[in-house]
Amino acid sequence: MNIEVKRGAIQEEETELIVVNLFEDVSEPGGATGAVDKALGGQITELIASGDFKGKLNDTALLYTRGAIPAKRVLIVGLGKKEQFDLDKVRQVSATAARKAHALGLTQYATVLHGAGAAGLDAAQAAQAVAEGTILSQYRFTQHMTEKKNGEDERELDKVAIVVMGEETAQQAKEGAAAGVQIAEAVNWARDLVNQPANYATPSILADEARRMAKTYGLKFQALGPAEMRTLGMGALLGVAQGSAQEPRFIILEHNGRSDDPSPIVLIGKGLTFDSGGISIKPSEGMEKMKGDMAGAAAVFGAMRAAAALKIPRRVIGLVPATENLPSGTAYKPGDVVKAITGKTIEVISTDAEGRLILADALGYAQRYQPVGVVDLATLTGSCVVALGTFVAGLFSNNDALAARIEAASKATNEKVWRMPMWDEYAEQIKSDVADVKNTGGRPAGSITAAKFLEKFAENMPWAHLDIAGPAAAEKDAPYQPKGGTGFGVRLLVQMLRDWK
Repeated sequence: MNIEVKRGAIQEEETELIVVNLFEDVSEPGGATGAVDKALGGQITELIASGDFKGKLNDTALLYTRGAIPAKRVLIVGLGKKEQFDLDKVRQVSATAARKAHALGLTQYATVLHGAGAAGLDAAQAAQAVAEGTILSQYRFTQHMTEKKNGEDERELDKVAIVVMGEETAQQAKEGAAAGVQIAEAVNWARDLVNQPANYATPSILADEARRMAKTYGLKFQALGPAEMRTLGMGALLGVAQGSAQEPRFIILEHNGRSDDPSPIVLIGKGLTFDSGGISIKPSEGMEKMKGDMAGAAAVFGAMRAAAALKIPRRVIGLVPATENLPSGTAYKPGDVVKAITGKTIEVISTDAEGRLILADALGYAQRYQPVGVVDLATLTGSCVVALGTFVAGLFSNNDALAARIEAASKATNEKVWRMPMWDEYAEQIKSDVADVKNTGGRPAGSITAAKFLEKFAENMPWAHLDIAGPAAAEKDAPYQPKGGTGFGVRLLVQMLRDWK
């Protein structure tokens, strides 16, 4: 989708639709909305006075101009209460407007820059949020559909103009909108990967997707196969993989935003392209959702793509251990002991606690970079969903400064995280009688003991773990989040990288 920024007056735009806005409980519109109201002979004021439009967040009203202005329609979108308005509300109302325009069968429209007027938001940040909300709202995964759904319009939005008045505002908005386009498109690509059926997203196919992306965006790419993994001593990853006919891959991406930056930031994503639970098999009901157990990998791929597209001036490494976890005659078993790349031995209590095993090897591999920070993302535990719900990721870290960076990025992007405790007492639950550590500590504090397991392989690196089991997929539509894979973590990671000084 093309998001352009242009100077002008919104009421003078010759287009099928213009979008303006109102805060809740405003009795008389001002700014651009006021100018449109005046040109329409007070129609918006009349709408407010009648009580038919109150400006509540994401409420809309549609007016037909009948030649009073060049645009054929005016869409008014509610901003909610002024004191509660922020950048995420900009994303939401932009998404609401885009969805309405698509429902009308339009392919283009013009909009004011939500938030840059009375709300006083930074023009670049507001324009980025407009672009993100608009593009994210239009996402649909239809690759495998051969028939159109009833009533579905095949036409798609292809152009949105953000109309602003001043030259300085326009320049700032152009920069923000351009960033928003790159970030939103990276999120939508990550969503595609998460939504893809497992037979269309095997470990080797995932590596091929990463290879193509790396070539397009100028990233270094490498994918290790089983022989190289054995040479490196990745016994945990290979142990999980041995039950599947699909070969595992260990995918390495590198963005050299600064050649003089010897210590990179490392991003690690869990890449379970399908997780049956292995010998400790999951219930059949809902198992089809386990195609999305590689949402952490998708988030890392998306973040690496955006980092390259935005030319973020940091050296960033992306690591993705990718495999299936299936039961078979060759599958690893409860009671087995595997050895990770660091030399630590692991007693397998449950083969369904496989994500932490493959991350152990990825964390051990990350040590060679001597990174300034490591962040891993994984749909790791149902326990985290029980604790925090479906819209929040659990944040676990051995480093307060790194955790603070993630929390700041979370606040800016509204990809919510909540820091969880990491007290030493939790490590008692994963002590093994036959190995250095066991891969599960039972039901109590399951997400925390999983993080304590990972901490042993992070060792002295500044490290944070995001358990994204809850927000990785959505069960219902929201303004800029359609049902299905969310791409959670892409925007958060990109914001963290952009803010890293």
